[in-house]
Amino acid sequence: MSKRVVVKTKDAPGAIGPYSQAMCAGGMVFCSGQVALNPATGAIVEGGVGEQTAQVLKNLRAVLEAGGAGLDSVVKTTIFLADMDDFAAVNAVYAEAFGESRPARATVQVSRLPLDVLVEIDAIAMQKAGAKT
Repeated sequence: MSKRVVVKTKDAPGAIGPYSQAMCAGGMVFCSGQVALNPATGAIVEGGVGEQTAQVLKNLRAVLEAGGAGLDSVVKTTIFLADMDDFAAVNAVYAEAFGESRPARATVQVSRLPLDVLVEIDAIAMQKAGAKT
C-alpha cells in the first residue's frame, strides 16, 4: 500500500484554503489548481491572461518539481478560464510551456475564480524515476 505525501514548496504560492499544493501517491503527483500569484510577493501578476498563464505554469512547474515530476511528466491538466474568449491566448502560452509533451486536457469556463484571476490550471503527473517523495 502506498502512502500519501504532502508536497510543499516556497517556489510556488502557498495554498489559499484548507488544501495542499499537491499530494503524491502511487507514483503520481496530484497538483491543486495554481493561479497567477507571485510566490515572492503574494500579489497577482500584472498584465492580461497571457502573463497570468505564464505565471500559473511557472507555479505549476515548481510544485511538480517539488513532487518529483515536471511538465514533461504531466498526463492530465484542467484549465479553468474566467472567459472562454481567452482560449487562444492561453493555448499559445500553454503550447510553448509543454512543447511536444502534450498531456490530456479539459478546458472550461467558470463564473468566477479565486482572487478574481483569469486562469487556473491543475495537473496530474507521473513521478520521475528516483523521485524522493
